[in-house]
Amino acid sequence: MTPAPTQAPTPVPTPTEEWRRLDRRTVLVTVAVLTGVAGGAGLPTALGLAGAMPLWRAVGWVLAGTALLVAGGSAADYVRWRRTRYRIGAERAELHTGLLLVKRRSLARERIRSVDLTAHPLLRVLGLVKVRIGTGENGGGESTLELDPVTKAEGERLRRELLDRPAPAAPDTRHDGTLAALDPRWIRYAPVSFVAPLLGGAAAGAVMQVSEWFGAQGEVIAWIGDRFQDTSILWMIVVLVLLATLAGTVGALGLWVEMWWNHRLEREPGGTLRVRRGLFTARSISIEERRLRGVELVEPLGVRMCGAARVDAVATGLVHDDEDKHADHKTLLPPAPRAVAERVAAQVLREPEAPTGAPLTAHPRAARTRRLRWALGSVLVPLVVLAALGAVLTPVLLPIAAGCALVLTPLAVLLALDAYRSLGHGITGEYLVTRSGTVRRTTVALQRSGVIGWTVKQSSFQRRAGVLTLTATTAAGEGAYDVHDAGVSEGLGFAADAVPGLLAPFLSGLLCERPEG
Repeated sequence: MTPAPTQAPTPVPTPTEEWRRLDRRTVLVTVAVLTGVAGGAGLPTALGLAGAMPLWRAVGWVLAGTALLVAGGSAADYVRWRRTRYRIGAERAELHTGLLLVKRRSLARERIRSVDLTAHPLLRVLGLVKVRIGTGENGGGESTLELDPVTKAEGERLRRELLDRPAPAAPDTRHDGTLAALDPRWIRYAPVSFVAPLLGGAAAGAVMQVSEWFGAQGEVIAWIGDRFQDTSILWMIVVLVLLATLAGTVGALGLWVEMWWNHRLEREPGGTLRVRRGLFTARSISIEERRLRGVELVEPLGVRMCGAARVDAVATGLVHDDEDKHADHKTLLPPAPRAVAERVAAQVLREPEAPTGAPLTAHPRAARTRRLRWALGSVLVPLVVLAALGAVLTPVLLPIAAGCALVLTPLAVLLALDAYRSLGHGITGEYLVTRSGTVRRTTVALQRSGVIGWTVKQSSFQRRAGVLTLTATTAAGEGAYDVHDAGVSEGLGFAADAVPGLLAPFLSGLLCERPEG
């Protein structure tokens, strides 16, 4: 019997990804936002107009303007929703939008490096998110696609689908899962950051600005003067500074809670680091592990005095446009105890110990002398000018100059000595490490394979002191990391050992320029 011919299986057609729309509730979001904006601006506007016309007429004009603003904005957003389509194909992510000026953007899927999800309180109430798809390049809007908004489930689906990468042959799962979760006790580091005094000054300025809007700035100043009419000017300044500091502290605590509440750092299968955080505005930021070139331990002075540090990622493609610069995309861990920061840095890099904690080579005493000169010069020059003005114009400035000299000179010396002690560099495993700074000390652990060039700088003063500054150039993070005021032979040897062969053609010539003695 002749066997029946075997029929080839019918190929299953690959379905083409359909075009999708944004969530239609975007118009509702726009109405709510515009109503809030119009209400916030309408109250001072109505009060301002009430001085030139009856109150009922001023309110009528404000309500008419509010209705026009909300109606126009909602209509424009409805047109945007109707004209916006997106689809995720096998090879490209595409977005079409626009009415008169039609924009068609397309990103190759293999170039997509980040899918960030953001949801402010109104979006969270409605179960929506804004999705930002980026390639990690510095091309601004041309290298990103923004879907605003889609449902939360759709945003998660897009994130998983676009960042799905084949796992390595032998994945290292020792540091997978949750790497860090928020400890509410870390809030104690918020008041010692630089944000607190900035918010205190902003609060004082806001009081004066709002009082000016209502035409009551003179009354506010007079009220403050009445409270301190029996006290000296110096004591009044001290009390006002303390009040501003208190306001800044409260503001810093509130900002910390908003930014870092529910913080969680996770490593997902396939090698993606994911940071989720935010109380009112929820954020989800993803960093592909293959883009990671190291970590940076950041220790502002107040935070460092409390034994804490922040961990930032040194990775390619983390520069966003101006709209999202405030979002701290590179921060993996908020200020936390130094031991916790070191542990998280080691887990992020899949190392048994954090390179940022390795012992570093100290810099020569000439570096300390240079910092002392800078510090004393930055204090003495303005004090000499102030004393000269006092001698020429009024003797009142002379005791002020003397008091500033007594306070600022020791402080400058202490900061200079601390800046010298903070200097250091070294090589540990696959990483080069450099540390510098006093008001904001940073310790950077950078993959040696990520260094693409060295820049050697030596001013005439550095040449006399026998020191130089090395700059490691990389495509990640800030793009360049400095080793300040290292000894000539020691610094060049460090650069040659960190990336063998990169500096060799120039090493002999640079050593020949070393001054004798």
